[in-house]
Amino acid sequence: MSHKALPQQLPALQSLIHFESAARHLNFTSAAEELGATQPAVSLRIRKLEDELGLPLFDRLHRGVRLTHEGERLFETVQQTLEALRLVTADMRTQQSRRTLTLSTDFGFARLWLLPRMAALREAIPELQLRIRTSQSEPDAREGVPDLSVIFGERPDTASSRLLFVESVVPVCSPALLRNSRPTPRELSTLPLLQLEQHGQTARWMNWTDWFRDRGLRAPAASNAITFNDYSLVVQAAVSGLGVALGWAPLVDDLLASGELVPADGDGQPLRTSRGYFLSTLRPWQSHGLQGRFCDWLVAECARTTAAREALLPRAIRSLQPQ
Repeated sequence: MSHKALPQQLPALQSLIHFESAARHLNFTSAAEELGATQPAVSLRIRKLEDELGLPLFDRLHRGVRLTHEGERLFETVQQTLEALRLVTADMRTQQSRRTLTLSTDFGFARLWLLPRMAALREAIPELQLRIRTSQSEPDAREGVPDLSVIFGERPDTASSRLLFVESVVPVCSPALLRNSRPTPRELSTLPLLQLEQHGQTARWMNWTDWFRDRGLRAPAASNAITFNDYSLVVQAAVSGLGVALGWAPLVDDLLASGELVPADGDGQPLRTSRGYFLSTLRPWQSHGLQGRFCDWLVAECARTTAAREALLPRAIRSLQPQ
């Protein structure tokens, strides 16, 4: 069938775009500037559109133009249609570029757990480009909303969250600091204590006061502590033999497995709370697409880490036994 046989042939898209701009500005010159065209070119486009429709769309006045009744009808429809097209095409472009996911988390999780597993992630999802945003405090909304967040604290008040790790803490230090001894909690209070700085009035993670209170003891004076604002620095200080740190699972698991850190508590039993690391997503949980594949990988890797830890602490404690 030829184009001439089409009784309801639509006007050219460019003509409608020129018309929408002119109708929105009620000025052909302003429309031309917006479209990168000339005023005569816009005027010609609209005149041809009017000829094609067989009725005027504008009243040409001495100073400017105004829409006719039919022009107002067409403007409303064209504007809504063009906006719908803009939204659809923008979403399609976004989907095409969604190979990049933004993950917001804290320094410790990023440096101590995620980075050592980046090679495995790249092998599992080679097309993924992961942008990692780190902060020890709550995510800064001014930086934009991330696609995913791994946040430590109480369970987020959202349906699209999943527990990755429950808060499980055991004091850790360099084996050289203990010299193969197993101090009691009371003896532990005499050693230099390394701690993470808290932000705000509400504690988001355990501190030494909480740990000693759970053991029925009063925490030592603050003068016995060294404070850092980055948990990876707390851990590095412990590895360097500067003191004893609270070791969060899974952040210190690899160092316990390698023997760079050992449990500093006499019984080595972790202290657990209702807090933990939670994975939260910007949109409802998806089981498909790049985001879904990354979430599935993350959850599975966390499960493997948890399973491996079951035998880790007993083995680390036995390593302190005198030979």
